[in-house]
Amino acid sequence: MDVPFWVWALTIGLIVGMLLFDLLGHVRTPHAPTLRESAIWSAVYVGIAVVFGLLILWFYGAQFGGEYFAGYITEKSLSIDNLFVFVLIMASFGVPRELQQKVLLYGITFALVLRTVFILIGAAAIANFSWVFYVFGAILVYTAWAQARSGGHDDEEDFKENLLLRVARRIFPTTDEYHSDKMVVRLDGKRFITPLAITLIAIGSADILFAVDSIPAIFGLTQETYLVFAANAFSLLGLRQLFFLIDGLLDRLVYLAYGLAVILGFIGVKLLIHALHTNELPFINGGEHVTVIPEIPMWLSLTVILVTLVVTTLTSLARNRRDRAERLELQAQEAAERVGEDEDGGAPDAGQLLSEDAPGPRGGTER
Repeated sequence: MDVPFWVWALTIGLIVGMLLFDLLGHVRTPHAPTLRESAIWSAVYVGIAVVFGLLILWFYGAQFGGEYFAGYITEKSLSIDNLFVFVLIMASFGVPRELQQKVLLYGITFALVLRTVFILIGAAAIANFSWVFYVFGAILVYTAWAQARSGGHDDEEDFKENLLLRVARRIFPTTDEYHSDKMVVRLDGKRFITPLAITLIAIGSADILFAVDSIPAIFGLTQETYLVFAANAFSLLGLRQLFFLIDGLLDRLVYLAYGLAVILGFIGVKLLIHALHTNELPFINGGEHVTVIPEIPMWLSLTVILVTLVVTTLTSLARNRRDRAERLELQAQEAAERVGEDEDGGAPDAGQLLSEDAPGPRGGTER
C-alpha cells in the first residue's frame, strides 16, 4: 500500500483539527452534555470514520478497505471496554460531571500520542524481526484468557491507585477539592495540583496498559502502518461523546468481556499462524516456514469480529431483560407477602370486637 506524504499530512491534519475543534468548541466551557448532543456528535464521528474507510475501499481496493474496517471495529470495541475503567477512575476521584468532558478529551489526546509512538515502534519491529508476530500473538492469547477469566467488570469494584499515582501524590502537594477546571492552583503562596490533574495521570497510566493489547490486535489485522494509525485514531475520536451516550448502558453489556476475549483470542491465533508462515527461528522447523495451516483471510476475520459483537450485544440485552423480569417478579412476591402479613396481624377479628364491646359489671362498657 503506497501512501504518499501528502496523504499522511492530510490525515494527521484532519485528526489534529478534530481534536482542536473538540477542545475549543465543546469542552472549553465546562458543562455536562445532553443525551441529544452526545448522540449527534457520536454519529458525526462514526460517519467520518466510515467515509474514510469507503475512500480506502475506493482508492486501494477491497483488501485494504476490509483491513481498515476490521481494525476500526476491533479498536472501537476495545475502546468501549476501556470506558468501564474511565468510569471507575472518575467515580473514585469524584470528578464533577461538568468536568468529565475535559478529562476524557485530555486522556484521549494522550492515548493517541502514546499509541502513535507504539505503532511506530511496532512497525519497525515487524519490518526487522518476523518473530515479533509470535510475541504479539502470545500477548493477545494471554489477554483473551485473562479477559474471559475476569468475566467483565464488577459494579462494586473500586479503582486502585498504581505506583505512578502514589509517587505523584508524594512529590506534588495536592488539594482535596476541585478548583473549576484548573489543574494547578496557588494557595497561601504555594503551588498545588488539583484532583483533576491526579485523575488525568490515572487515565494516562491506564492508557499505557490499554495499548498493550490494542496495538498487537490491530497489527494482527493489518501490517499497513497507515491503516493501523488511522483505525486507532478514528476509534479514539468521538470516544468522549460515546462515554456520555452509553454511560448508563455500560453496566448492561454484561457479556462484552467474553466477546472481546473471543476477538482477541481469534486475532492472537491468526498472528501465531502468520508467524509460522514467516518463521525464521532456527528452533522451529529448522528455521523454515511452516505452511501446514493456511492463513486466515481478511473476510473471515471481519465476519468473526462482527458476528461476535452482534451475539455479545444481543445476549447481553436478553440477559438484562431476564434479570429485570426476575427482579419485578421478586418485588411482586415481596409486596404480596407484606399485604398478607398486614391482613393476618393488623386487623382484629369479630371475637375480639365483641369481647371489647361487652357490658361490664355496672352496665357500662369496660375500658
